[in-house]
Amino acid sequence: MLVIGAGALGNEILKNLALLGIGQVFVADLDSIENSNLSRCVLFRAEDEGRRKCDVAAGRASEIYPDMKIQPFFGNVVYDLGLGVFRWADVILCGLDNREARVAINRAAARAGKVWIDGAIERLDGVARVFDPACGPCYECTMSEVDWKMLEARRSCALLSRDEMNQGKVPTTPTTASIIAGIQCQEAVKLLHGLDVLSGQGFVFDGSNHQSYVVDYTQRSECPSHDPYQPIVRESWSVSDITASDMLQRVRRDLGPTAVVEFNNDLLESLRCPECENEEMMFSSLGCVNERKGRCTSCGADRIPQTFHTLNGQEKFLDRTLKDLGVPEWDIIGGRSGLEQKYYEFGGDQDSVLGPLGGTDHSR
Repeated sequence: MLVIGAGALGNEILKNLALLGIGQVFVADLDSIENSNLSRCVLFRAEDEGRRKCDVAAGRASEIYPDMKIQPFFGNVVYDLGLGVFRWADVILCGLDNREARVAINRAAARAGKVWIDGAIERLDGVARVFDPACGPCYECTMSEVDWKMLEARRSCALLSRDEMNQGKVPTTPTTASIIAGIQCQEAVKLLHGLDVLSGQGFVFDGSNHQSYVVDYTQRSECPSHDPYQPIVRESWSVSDITASDMLQRVRRDLGPTAVVEFNNDLLESLRCPECENEEMMFSSLGCVNERKGRCTSCGADRIPQTFHTLNGQEKFLDRTLKDLGVPEWDIIGGRSGLEQKYYEFGGDQDSVLGPLGGTDHSR
């Protein structure tokens, strides 16, 4: 199981998975425990304040079920979690609190050909929904024009502070979190056993009025987030060993001399100041750079990110390893020549990413 988010929903999901006897869990989260989390999260204690949520939640879940093998991941799931983890998982369970992360998970699940189960809560209300992008509506199909405008407004500033990222978060209650996480885990178990699930549907819980009902979502014909990466070739490479030049040469050997390398996300090459024109080379994922780092060290102005998404052979940094460019471990990178495409999984990173879960390959 891949669990993304270790807050109120994530705590309940992990508790349920432990009680159900799920043996292998990978849990990802970016935040540390604050005092306000203690009244909402069953796995956290007062002495945990300041510790990473994923570490504490993983430890407490394994106390409930000692035979559970669980690996925490502290990082930005939008930019820093390799696609190989998604391909490894049998089911993806999410307890997220913002659209940007949901869109990223939706696209990662589609690329990996996996089903994901979303949960969302607000005060006494909540919803659990199952998305299988390969054969029905996905999360992006449910988004309204207003949702997209709000998301684009956030994306217009590529370097967001933690306070800005926290804007728009809504109050949560442990009671609603327990209900929604329970439905999510129930759907996950049904999915594993080949039973019918809420695919393309949502279970809505209206705690204020003591009502619950199921809603049906409709697939948008123009939605781009439904096609899995195919074909995927699993290689023994690590992103720390392969240079950009090596990757481009392999892609062109397979697809022809004009093929290009395509990354899953934009990578940051440099930060350029529009005022004093200073430029600092960065080479990292966008998830590693916050608002403070985005300010010019000379004049204090907001710098403009210079990003890249492909390699065509003209770059001046082809001697750098993919890890040095900001590609996450165990990622899947594409090659393209016209309409022909091929994808490469960096399987050499699997054991270091999975930790105690290493050796379990569910990607076939």
